[in-house]
Parts: sequence; C-alpha cells; structure tokens
Amino acid sequence: MAPTITIREDGPPPYVQVRDGLIRAIERGRLLPGDRVPTVRGLALDTALAPNTVARAYRDLEEQGWLVGRGRAGTFVSDLPPLRPPAAERDLQVAADRYLRRASALGFDPEAAITALRRRTGPPS
Repeated sequence: MAPTITIREDGPPPYVQVRDGLIRAIERGRLLPGDRVPTVRGLALDTALAPNTVARAYRDLEEQGWLVGRGRAGTFVSDLPPLRPPAAERDLQVAADRYLRRASALGFDPEAAITALRRRTGPPS
C-alpha cells in the first residue's frame, strides 16, 4: 500500500517532506520491513514533484538505512530500520539546515558559513 504524502507549500523543502512522510509511514506500520515503496516516478506523479526531488529523498533514506535499493527490482523498506535520533538532535539538525540555507541565500558556501559560526563561538574547548 503506497503511503499518502501531502506536500505543503508552507512546509520544509519538498524532499524533506517526502523523506519524513516515508519515515512516518514506516514508524506507524503503514510500510513494513520488506515492503516495496513506490517508484521515484510514481511517487513524483502522486505528489506533483519533480522526480529528482523524490530521488533525493530516497537517497537520504537509503543513506540513513530506512530503505534498500535493489536495482531493477525496486526500493524496499529495510528489514532493520534505524533508530530515530532524539527530538533535540532532530531539532538541532533542522536549525543547522536553516542556517546553511540562509547563508546560501546570502551568497556564502557551507564552508564560509561554518567558519563564521566557529568565529562566533570561539575555539573548541
């Protein structure tokens, strides 16, 4: 059964919404270990997103251990999904993502943003 993922225009980036929607479906048992997830193109059509956006979400999920790609056979829910990080760690990741997006909007690359942050906080102790 394909998960229903609704993309909100006022929400986080679409690939994050796809990624988080699939994680929720796995955690709530709508997608079980070994279940095949929709194809990138199929989910892109269902969500009215570009295939590259859905593919980015799938790559993230594979890197995190939620999904396993099996070539032409498709993409499946991992037999052993990873443990979710604590809420505070997720919140920190969201804040870091926002900071890096804002720095990029100002014309800075990630290294410059990190350097600025290190200058602000001082040397590690």
